[in-house]
Amino acid sequence: MKAIFSRIGKFFLAIGKLINFTRKFVLNILFVLIIGAIIFALTDDDKTTDDTEPSALVLNLAGPIVEQKNYDNPLDSVMSEALGKPDVQQNVLFDVVETIRAAATDNDITGLVLNLKGMSETSLTKLRYIAKAIEEFKAAGKPVYAYGDNYSQSQYYLASYADKVFLSPDGGVMLTGYGTYTLYYKSLLAKLDVTTHVFRVGTYKSFVEPYIRDGMSAAAKEANTVWLTQLWGAFSDDVAKNRKIKPQTLTPNIDEFVTQLKSVNGDFAQLSKKLGLVDSLVTRDQMNQYLIDTFGANDKHSFKHINYYDYQHLLVDNQKPSPNKVAVIIVSGAIVDGQSSQGSAGGDTIASLLNKARFDKQVKSVILRVDSPGGSAFASEIIRNQVDALKRAGKPVVVSMSSVAASGGYWISSSADEIIAQPTTITGSIGIFAILTTFEKGLEKLGVYSDGVGTTPFSGVGVTRALPDGVAKVFQLGVDNGYQRFIGLVSKYRHMSLAQADKIAQGRVWTGTDAQQRGLVDKLGDFDIAITAAVELAKVKDYQLIWMQQPLSPVQQFFKELSGEVKVQVASMILGDMPSTLAPVTKVAKDLTSLTNFNDPNGRYAFCLNCSTVN
Repeated sequence: MKAIFSRIGKFFLAIGKLINFTRKFVLNILFVLIIGAIIFALTDDDKTTDDTEPSALVLNLAGPIVEQKNYDNPLDSVMSEALGKPDVQQNVLFDVVETIRAAATDNDITGLVLNLKGMSETSLTKLRYIAKAIEEFKAAGKPVYAYGDNYSQSQYYLASYADKVFLSPDGGVMLTGYGTYTLYYKSLLAKLDVTTHVFRVGTYKSFVEPYIRDGMSAAAKEANTVWLTQLWGAFSDDVAKNRKIKPQTLTPNIDEFVTQLKSVNGDFAQLSKKLGLVDSLVTRDQMNQYLIDTFGANDKHSFKHINYYDYQHLLVDNQKPSPNKVAVIIVSGAIVDGQSSQGSAGGDTIASLLNKARFDKQVKSVILRVDSPGGSAFASEIIRNQVDALKRAGKPVVVSMSSVAASGGYWISSSADEIIAQPTTITGSIGIFAILTTFEKGLEKLGVYSDGVGTTPFSGVGVTRALPDGVAKVFQLGVDNGYQRFIGLVSKYRHMSLAQADKIAQGRVWTGTDAQQRGLVDKLGDFDIAITAAVELAKVKDYQLIWMQQPLSPVQQFFKELSGEVKVQVASMILGDMPSTLAPVTKVAKDLTSLTNFNDPNGRYAFCLNCSTVN
C-alpha cells in the first residue's frame, strides 16, 4: 500500500512540475516579448532629427510588396531577431503609393531617395503602380534619386524612374528576365511505385504536368512563351523609355553580353554605366555627400531625411467622412475551402466579408481586388455566389485584377459588373483538374496488401488501393462538369457563345491586354481606375474608401497590442536557416506535399501553376 501511495505521490509531483514549467515558460515568453518591444522602440536610430524640418523622403522598402498585410506573430519577430535575421516587413502596395503621393504634396518633403536594397522581387504589375506614384512625385517638381550597392531586377525597375541613378563602383545591375520553371516528378514517382491519377479539361491546364511528365509539354511552352515575352517586353520598354536607351540593350544574347563584359574587363559596374543603365558610380560616402549638397546636412553627418516607415506613421487619413462607402475586399493567395490563413484566401472568409458589405447600408459598391492563381473550385463558387448576391441587392461589384487573377481567380471575377486588369496582369487559365495518388504498388512490394468488402463501388477507394476504372470515369465526369460550369459562367456573364468561351479557355493563360481583346476583361487600368468605376456605377458624388478584412482573433489581438512597435520579421525560421545546398531537397519536399494543402470537398481545382512560379 505504501508503494502505491508513493507512486501516486510521484505522479502528482510530476504533474506539479509540468504545470510549474508551463507557467514559467509562458511568463518567460511574455517577458521576452515586452523586452523585445522596448528594445526595438529604443534602438530605432534611423529617424529624422526634426520631423517638421524640410527633408528628403527615403523610400527604404524592406521585404515583399503585398496586397494586404497578414497577421504577424510577435514571437516570430523576437525569435528571428535573436537568430540575427534581417528586419523584414510586409509592405502594403496601397500604403506605399499613398505615402509617396502624400509626400508629393508635402512642402516639408523636398525630394525622394530610392534606397531599395531590402525590397524583394515584385511583380511588374505592382511595380508599375508604385512607379505611377513616383512619376506624380516628379511632376510636382521634386527630384528623385536612386542609389544601390547592387540592383535586382525589381529594384532597378523602380530606380529607372529616378532623375539620376547611382551605383556602387563594385556593384552591378542584374536583369534576369522572366521565366517559369518547376520540377518534374514522373520518373521519381514511378521509382517510388506511386500511381498518379489525373483528371483534367484544358489543353493548356499544366498544373498536373509535374506529376505525369518529366518536362514541360509543347502546348504549355507555347502558351507560357507568349505571355512571358509580353511581360518582358513591357519591362524593357518602360526601362528603355526612362533611361533613353534602346529596349534591345536589356536583352543581349549570351555572346553579345560576354563581348560587352570583356570590353570593360569583367567590371559589371562599368558595363552598367557604359550601357546607360546608371548615371554615375559612387561610393556610399560620395553618395552621402551628394545628398548633403542637395538636401542639406543634419547633426549626424548625413543628409536631411526621413525614412519611409517613420513618415508613414506621421500620416493621417485625409478622407472626408461620407455616408457613401466603397468597400475594398482583397482576395490574395491560393483560394481554399473554409477560413483564410496566412498566404491563402478562404472561401468562407471572403464570402463573409462580401455578405457583410451587402447588409451594410452605407456600402454603395464593392471593389473585389484579386491577386490569386486560383485553387478550390468549390470555394471559388462560394465567393462568386456572394458577388451575385451583392448585385441583386443593387450594389455594383468591380473586380480590380492585380498581378494574377487566373483560374479560380477568374472564376470569382467572372460575374462582376466590371472587370479591370492591368496590361501585365496574368489571367485566364480557365480549366479544371483533379489529381489523386495511390500507393498500392509500393505497398505490395513491401508485402502489404489491402482487401475487404464494401456496400458500394466507392467503399474501398483510397490511397492504399488501385483506383477502379469505373471510379476513374466518375472522377473525369465530375471534372468535365466543372469545366462546363466554368465556361458556362464565362459565356453567360461575358456575353459570348459557349463555343467562343471554350476556345479562349482550355486552361490557357493570357495577359490583361490579350484578355481584353478576347472579351474576358472590360478595360485596362490600375486600382485608381477601379475606384472611379465603382463610384460611377454606384452613382454617388462623394464617397469614402473602406478596407474590409478578417478581424483578428482575441489571441492575435492581444499579441498585436502587446508588441506595440515591434518590427515585423517574416523570414522563415526553418527554411531560412537551411544551407543553400539543401534548397533543391526542400523544393522537392514542398512540391510533393503541396497536394495536401488543397482541400476542395469535391477534389476539383481551378489553379494556375505557372502563374504562381514566375521569376
